Amino acid sequence: MSTLDNMIRTAAITDVPVIHAMIRELADYEKALHEAQATEEQLREALFGANPALFGLIAEDDSTGEPVGFALWFLNFSTWRGTHGIYLEDLYVSPASRGGGHGKALLLELARIAVERGYSRVEWSVLDWNEPSINFYKSLGAVPMDGWTVYRLTDEALAEAGRR
Repeated sequence: MSTLDNMIRTAAITDVPVIHAMIRELADYEKALHEAQATEEQLREALFGANPALFGLIAEDDSTGEPVGFALWFLNFSTWRGTHGIYLEDLYVSPASRGGGHGKALLLELARIAVERGYSRVEWSVLDWNEPSINFYKSLGAVPMDGWTVYRLTDEALAEAGRR
């Protein structure tokens, strides 16, 4: 096991403030900071409440032990395969730590968890303009799901649909 492998750990409740701050950094990078409305309290409840529905990994700097990145994920289910999978909601490494292998280590840990638990896939979305991330994912063997388009109901459209 490399030193970097030792720098990936399960998120702890004390990590919530740094995860929250990095989520805002990620939203800013993706040009959508105005959409990042989650609070620390909401994250704490989702990750560590009575019925956690969100799971987290932390990447730490190998010399200081300080958090430099995270992965937040939840379970999905494939009706075609009959097994759970991991949906990676966010993966982020701070700009100063990029290129050090932390993102790769986070994804490989998710793959290890999936294999260990008998899950059939790890999947995520990436903005089509984010070429550095796309190239990184492809280097690990990930493939785009051509022919599929993500749809979303939110805000007023969600409220309207919920009233029908």
